Parts: sequence; C-alpha cells; structure tokens
Amino acid sequence: MNKSSPDNSSENSAENSAENSSGCHNFRLGHVAIAVPAMKQAIERWQSVLNLAPSKQQNLPEHGVRVAFFDLENTRIELLEPLGENSPLLSFLAKNPLGAIHHICIEAQNLDTLHSRLVEQKVQLASKNKAIGAHGNPVFFLHPKALDGTMVEFEGVEKKVEKIDG
Repeated sequence: MNKSSPDNSSENSAENSAENSSGCHNFRLGHVAIAVPAMKQAIERWQSVLNLAPSKQQNLPEHGVRVAFFDLENTRIELLEPLGENSPLLSFLAKNPLGAIHHICIEAQNLDTLHSRLVEQKVQLASKNKAIGAHGNPVFFLHPKALDGTMVEFEGVEKKVEKIDG
C-alpha cells in the first residue's frame, strides 16, 4: 500500500489543478523593463550601481525601442529607450520624464494556449497579435487595465530555463 503524506498530496493536487485549469505552467519572471530617456546615461548608472556589464544594445524597430539587459541571478533588468518618432515609449516618458518601470515580463510555456485562453476570456490585450521579442521568442502584452495598472509581457519559452544567459 502506497501512502503519501497529506502535504505531498495537497501540493500535487494544487499543482495539477493549476496546470489543468490554465493549460500553462512554469511561469517565471523573465525581466523587469524600465523605460529610460537616454540609454547611454542609464547604462552608466545601472552599471555603476550593479557593478555588472550590460548586454549589447539591440534596436527593435518593429517595437520602436532600443534595449539593453543586465543579467541578475534570478532575472534580468531590461532598459528601454525610444527608437524613432513613433515609439510607444514617447508618451510613457512624457508622463515619466526621469524614466520608470514600464512592464514586467513573465515567461510562459504553451504561449499559444495562454494567448487563446486570454482572448477567449476577453482579457484586454495591448495588441491582438503576438510578435517576436528581443530574445527571438514570441511575445504578447496585456493592457495595463487587465492587471491593476501593470503592463505585462508574456514571453514564450519551450522549456523551463535553469540559468539566464545573454
């Protein structure tokens, strides 16, 4: 007779119900994105405080931003600078001229399932279609009205990543 402790069975039950109800699992904080008015100066400040080297800057014209990352032990800090006169960051920085947290990114397995479920539930998305993000993975954004004023990016990952690499 196989006996399992009540603690194990309740953990397994909660884990299974979370997976079954959403079709997605293994959510993980991918990064915290900070909009900055000037990338060079922001990199210098963050590098000085963290004593870490940033990633190479990357222009993402399809998103209207330039990005750089600082890898931390358990997540990343992403700096975002407007790129071009139609950048969606311009209006955000007009309201936050010193810069501010723009969004958080949650990595998710089964991104298509998650996206479909949220569309079906009529959760307000920032855009209807997925796009390719800075790391070459599909992404989509929830509108801040969907989650208490917080812009959330979901990034699709194939499997749980144990170590963050640039």
